[in-house]
Amino acid sequence: MGGSLAWEVIGVIDTEGDCAEWSFPAEPGAVRGARTVVRGQLRGWGLDALGDIAALLVSELVTNSLRHATGPIGVRLVRPAGSVATLLVEVSDPLPDPPRERAAGPEEEGGRGLQLVAHSSSRWGTRPADAGKTVWFELPVPG
Repeated sequence: MGGSLAWEVIGVIDTEGDCAEWSFPAEPGAVRGARTVVRGQLRGWGLDALGDIAALLVSELVTNSLRHATGPIGVRLVRPAGSVATLLVEVSDPLPDPPRERAAGPEEEGGRGLQLVAHSSSRWGTRPADAGKTVWFELPVPG
């Protein structure tokens, strides 16, 4: 890990096998840190083709978490295995309220993150977690 990234990641929970998880502080550097680790992990798994879109969508979800939550933000990737040709990406935070998709006006700078996730992924959703919620999306692996 690079010097500045080490300050932004609370902990690397696991990057072995078919799952990789990280925890970031609810600070602005979390967005850049999350993009960096997602791209790096996907490159390590040979899924470079998904790096840009996964990093973009993770950025949107981590940004949403930063706007509303004060605790740590979790990012988790589950690598496709066997006949499953889908990458699962999850972003968790301690706020229990699910995000709401809204129609942003043409002059608004924000409000399009969930629309981007919905239109760029094959499926997405939210689920309650032990402490907060998880927003997830799936990306098909190009074959």
